Amino acid sequence: MRRISILGSTGSIGRSSLDVARSHPEAIAVAGLSTNRKIEDLARQVEEFKPAVAAVGDESLAGEFKDMVEGTETRVVCGEGGLRELASLDGADIVLNALVGSAGIMPSIAAIRSGKDLAIANKECLVAAGEVITREAAAAGVGLIPVDSEHSAVFQCIRGERRADVSRITLTASGGPLKDMTAAEIGEVTAEDALKHPTWDMGQKVTIDSATLLNKGFEVIEASWLFNIPTDRIDILIEKKSIVHCLVEFIDGSVTALLSVPDMRLAIQYALTQPARLETRLERLDLAGMGDIAFDAPDLEKFPCLDLAYQAAGLGGTAPAALSAADEVVVESFLAGRIKFNDIYSILKEVVASHQVMGASDVDSVMRATAWARERAGSLVKQMGRGD
Repeated sequence: MRRISILGSTGSIGRSSLDVARSHPEAIAVAGLSTNRKIEDLARQVEEFKPAVAAVGDESLAGEFKDMVEGTETRVVCGEGGLRELASLDGADIVLNALVGSAGIMPSIAAIRSGKDLAIANKECLVAAGEVITREAAAAGVGLIPVDSEHSAVFQCIRGERRADVSRITLTASGGPLKDMTAAEIGEVTAEDALKHPTWDMGQKVTIDSATLLNKGFEVIEASWLFNIPTDRIDILIEKKSIVHCLVEFIDGSVTALLSVPDMRLAIQYALTQPARLETRLERLDLAGMGDIAFDAPDLEKFPCLDLAYQAAGLGGTAPAALSAADEVVVESFLAGRIKFNDIYSILKEVVASHQVMGASDVDSVMRATAWARERAGSLVKQMGRGD
């Protein structure tokens, strides 16, 4: 029996994780749950799964939530301190971090320091603080288990292999909702257009990052930390059906791939139960009926944010942290109608260019870079004349 705490249980990954737990009550028990503001959803989850602790990120809603779950045995905590408490909860074996953005950094460190294995769906904690997270995990002797479908695929493909034998890693991308548009058409897309992902059901932030392909750039940086491989040996290919999740090339020239239907519950279940595999009732891959599988190189002229992520990775230090934090601001601004789609890249490019890169070996440096990038991005949004 694995007991899990889920940070961000009311988001898309959190809900899918609870679906996995619901399907395997003999193998997975829920110890802790959290939300930022969706307290009605969290109250329903508490009623069903009866966790020991539930955390509300927005402290102003904590009192109302306590009233909702009055009479249950679930203890309520709140704020950043509450998330850290949930991440280090006694009795939990594994923490699944499904928070969005840099809010996931400190709870990840709290989980690691308390001796929990960390299942990572919050890619920003590795993009921004990969050096800190991996060092802390090594010192604590805990596992960093990927939840993203592509990283889970790599994790499975290299299990039992010598890391020195891995030559290259290729992560695949569906291409996002704008893949078939021209550059001119992309410049005019609305938030509604960009949120129409053809394959995956994700939160708004990740869906917009998928539309710009910056999400894939973040995944390159994340993979570099997870698998200890330089970013110049990690490629991206477009595979529109989202059936091939990764390809791993070994030094002898052989290539291993992982294929499955595009359903996040597969990767989540493996993260929570590995090395064991449990049966599922999910759709099986129909190899004869799936048709041709084609791979294409991403068009960096149409999607320059992907190249920008590689540039930030090359700069190293706090550059990825600055890019990640600025992206949170510009995506929120785009969704609110304050900037146009192409402004996302323009602002991010300026943030990276003007950032004074420092070492990222401690949390304070990462958080300073994060705060600076947020402020700089916000200022650039306002300078474009569309700010509040």
